[in-house]
Amino acid sequence: MEFTVSKADLVRELSLSQGVVEKKTTIPILSNVLLEASGDRVTLTATDLELGVRCSCTASVKKEGAGTVPARKLLDYVRLLPEGDVHMKFLENHWVSIMCGRSKTRIAGMSRDSFPELPKMPDPIAEIPVKALASLIARTSFAISMEESRFTLSGALLLLKPDSMTMVATDGHRLAYVQTPCENSGVGQQFRALIPKKAMGELVKLAEDALPEAKAAFAGDDNHLFFRVGERLLITRKLTGNFPDYERVLPKDHTLVAKLQRDEIRAAIERVAQFADERSRAIRVQFTEGEVKVFSSSVEMGESEETVTSEYKGPDLEIGFNAQYLLDFLRVTAQDHVAFELKDQKSAGELRPAGDATPDQYRYVVMPMRI
Repeated sequence: MEFTVSKADLVRELSLSQGVVEKKTTIPILSNVLLEASGDRVTLTATDLELGVRCSCTASVKKEGAGTVPARKLLDYVRLLPEGDVHMKFLENHWVSIMCGRSKTRIAGMSRDSFPELPKMPDPIAEIPVKALASLIARTSFAISMEESRFTLSGALLLLKPDSMTMVATDGHRLAYVQTPCENSGVGQQFRALIPKKAMGELVKLAEDALPEAKAAFAGDDNHLFFRVGERLLITRKLTGNFPDYERVLPKDHTLVAKLQRDEIRAAIERVAQFADERSRAIRVQFTEGEVKVFSSSVEMGESEETVTSEYKGPDLEIGFNAQYLLDFLRVTAQDHVAFELKDQKSAGELRPAGDATPDQYRYVVMPMRI
């Protein structure tokens, strides 16, 4: 195999593979990227057996073929080359010769035969707006469980209906729910799938490089989900198991509402959280008419208290919350005001964007803490 490709194109596509390639693996081939040259393109494929990405760029192909090269080493080296064309030639012993200007390098590769085959993408069932999907991920992924033992909670639920797209994530202590209107013409009544957290991170990268109006062709089979954006394809294994019944968790009987300025309450919590217990991150939130007070104290660190104005009318309430959980929501919501909805001291609180009209429905439920 022999081809010439632009350095900028090669670096761009190689960078996309880095989030997928296994850094520490007992299977050496998974540290490599598969290069395939045919026609006027070179295709790059990387996988960790759970997640795979395939992308391509234009190239001047002198001899068609395929081979694998260590992904990290290739990217680190090519990045350092001067701008211009990179000439790559695969030799008989699986080594690859790289020439660019006056630079000549050889890298040890591995046989293409041992590289895993990725499943073929079936016919798409929907065209999903990529930026909308990335927005859903940004507003839910922080609520995914970090505990590996809770397998079904180590990803988010994607729910496609003919007229909307919903994503839900929970770790058992909080739940993030976002629904956005969009036309999914190929979807029947409903399509449900659990997307692993690592795949969600790679989808956000795809969205960052895509045009604002770009759409992802979406498909699924028994074991995998497929997202194709232009010449790039992301394949991920579905998570198995039953996702919790999130509709039962979403509160329906909140009678107390505190409306707050987002940046003001966020800054107050950030300062007060400096004095919270490092393990529990617990702070007290006190609701009184016209204001909300947040405070924390620890024997080792000291104590801190902040008061912000609020549109709140109701009985005085004091509830403990994990400061990090509240900040996760306040840092990603785009609206200037948020509504803190409550029932009593022992029930879950709910945060929503408030004020500015938006077609999206964003709800964030947080369990209270005993302090």
